[in-house]
Amino acid sequence: MKNSLTWSAELDHDVVEGDEYEPIPSAEPSTGEMELAERASLRRIAGLSTELADITEVEYRQLRLERVVLVGVWTDGDAEHADASLAELGRLAETAGSEVLEGIIQRRDRPDPGTYIGSGKVRELRDIVAATGADTVICDGELSPGQLRQLEEKLKVKVVDRTALILDIFAQHARSKEGKAQVELAQLQYFLPRLRGWGETMSRQAGGRAGANGGVGTRGPGETKLETDRRRIHKRISKLRKELAAMRTVRGTKRGRREANEVPGVAIAGYTNAGKSSLLNALTGAGVLVEDALFATLDPTTRRSTTPDGRAYTLTDTVGFVRHLPHQLVEAFRSTLEEVSGADLLVHVVDGSEASPHEQVAAVREVLSEIADEHESGMPPELLVVNKIDSVDETRIAELRRLLPDAIFVSAHSGVGVPELREVIADRLPRPDVFVDALVPYTRGELVARVHAEGEVVDEEHTPDGTRLRAKVLPDLASALEPFTGKG
Repeated sequence: MKNSLTWSAELDHDVVEGDEYEPIPSAEPSTGEMELAERASLRRIAGLSTELADITEVEYRQLRLERVVLVGVWTDGDAEHADASLAELGRLAETAGSEVLEGIIQRRDRPDPGTYIGSGKVRELRDIVAATGADTVICDGELSPGQLRQLEEKLKVKVVDRTALILDIFAQHARSKEGKAQVELAQLQYFLPRLRGWGETMSRQAGGRAGANGGVGTRGPGETKLETDRRRIHKRISKLRKELAAMRTVRGTKRGRREANEVPGVAIAGYTNAGKSSLLNALTGAGVLVEDALFATLDPTTRRSTTPDGRAYTLTDTVGFVRHLPHQLVEAFRSTLEEVSGADLLVHVVDGSEASPHEQVAAVREVLSEIADEHESGMPPELLVVNKIDSVDETRIAELRRLLPDAIFVSAHSGVGVPELREVIADRLPRPDVFVDALVPYTRGELVARVHAEGEVVDEEHTPDGTRLRAKVLPDLASALEPFTGKG
């Protein structure tokens, strides 16, 4: 029996110490290693499902992915683009824990409004499902409730669209309270219009007094189970939005504290599985989860780092993007994605081993522009970083340099190019620009330490009355030093 829930994983143990990269000599597993072990400990055993065979007999079914057939509709672009989209759908399905058996693409001007692929292709798909023994069909697009219902009635197997698949992956990988609430909100918003019911046969309440003698306007079937569930889902959505609003306030408070301390922030964004978490580990030694799977990171991680000249800044690893990212996810993860808009620099990570990196760049920028439209500050300056250059040859690197001329080329796994990236980040971050000349008493040594940590010291002299400092600092530190300026 083949195990259908298997992820390949590769952990990045490199930590930056100057220009050399050596494995972290620690016997204790990192947080990322423990999370990876926890995910790998979950195994699905095929053939033991108690789900009803006739899908029309059930109203609610959990997303079950074991042996799947992929279906795509090619409406625009070239054949290579269509194949790449279906290949990405296959990687998403494998990340969710399924085994991909077959994939078909149909060329159409637009998806069929009834069955997504048309009646002729449905018959062909039904034969493929029967021949392969598949139990799930995944469509490379978002299906309407009517399309979903008709396909399941004709194919007699579970049908899942791209949106539901991504939501399932997010549900598996969410770990924090905020992440789980965001995923649940997105799922409820997606499934609400797709609830199914069969009218009076599902009545749970009798109208009036037992449905007979309640008077005019009170007799009838009462509230159906479908209506009850819709009401409960609306109530749950409202509660989740209130909880996320409170969490957003906490996140905003933390971000405001960093801004008040004038600590520059760098946000790491990019396509899913581009190596953002590996890059965070390489720059800070954070030890966060690194997995060769799509959407391995959902909960943002913020770590403190320093530039080569000693200035402190924060690095935030954000959730990855994908083509046609479901609107429900963008809406639910808006508070998390706001970390990008509040940063001083955006490090946009690109997977150099991908066949069409420019399309991934365009997909990420599309989502970021949608978020930027809601903020007056807009998006921070962007720094393109092409990762995984150790996986491609010199010819491909030369082609990428021509395609992305302003990018920095690195390998977070081997450490190649990481020192140069640290230098570029330091140059792009805001520098202290307020010049101060202060005589700081020896009793205020903490101010001297802050000047060395956060500013640029031009001259330092120890006198009988205290430490004489001439330095460039940030505005908040200049205010703290103001009582000691102008003294002999």
